[in-house]
Amino acid sequence: MRTIEYLSIPELAEMYFQAALAGLAVVTLCGVLSVFVVVKRLGFVGQGVSHAALGGVGVAAIVAAFGLIPGDGTSAAGLWQWAIVTAFCVLSAVGIAAAGDRRALPFDTAIGMFLVGSMALGAILVQIGRETATSRGQSGMTQSWESILFGSIMGTGLGDVALAWGACIGVLLVLWGVRRPLLFWGFDSATSRAFGVPASGVKYALMVLLAVAVVTAMRLTGVILATALLVLPGATALRLTGRLWPSIGFSVGSGVLALLAGLVLSIETDWQAGPSVVVVQCVLFVAACVAGWLKGRMVTGKGPIIRA
Repeated sequence: MRTIEYLSIPELAEMYFQAALAGLAVVTLCGVLSVFVVVKRLGFVGQGVSHAALGGVGVAAIVAAFGLIPGDGTSAAGLWQWAIVTAFCVLSAVGIAAAGDRRALPFDTAIGMFLVGSMALGAILVQIGRETATSRGQSGMTQSWESILFGSIMGTGLGDVALAWGACIGVLLVLWGVRRPLLFWGFDSATSRAFGVPASGVKYALMVLLAVAVVTAMRLTGVILATALLVLPGATALRLTGRLWPSIGFSVGSGVLALLAGLVLSIETDWQAGPSVVVVQCVLFVAACVAGWLKGRMVTGKGPIIRA
């Protein structure tokens, strides 16, 4: 197997294990949130927030043009850029939630507005930032916006691993702190209001956590995998069980399995790592659908039941 040969080379093995460590943090973070994303039908939020990140890239370009943050490709510059993009995405998520609270504006319409508006703003700001940097004799942001938005999981370093696990632990701690009102609102929002649960506050908190998860996953794995990890694991888990804690376990488990199998698949086939992980996750979802269908047939007695 090419994977064994790959891991026998120290430099390549180090790259693989760093990618796996960072990926484990991302799939754990997204796997827990994915159940709530599917239950509350927020799958389009990940797409909207990830594309809204281009607006944050534009803001970072303007700030770098005035020399307020480093614009080169160093780790310090990357951390500053990630912080600005994260802040912009969090504000976008809060704006989406606020706009979606208005009954005259459907939630998916609010997401679409922020998506296209942020992308347009980001494209303009990136151009202005480059022109400003040139006129001021500054280097500006030399790293391309494509490399900021479309990360590669196989290119992660120890700093990325620490960042991923820091974001994962932080989000999970917040989720644990708000777990009771979040669960009540997530599975019965109408009744939760009658029992005094601050539905709007819980919704805003979830949107902020989703924004942090999307930006972290996007930085390490790219836009496609970031969106997929917020939808597919939860959808896979809910095909197998309708109970909360088992569904979260299945969601995280399917994400971990897809990550490890996807990395092996990418090595064996020379495919890109991110799409390989998505392909495996899609296969797991189809398998879960088949397993759920067979389980339903066995329970209703309409299908063949194999007994020992």
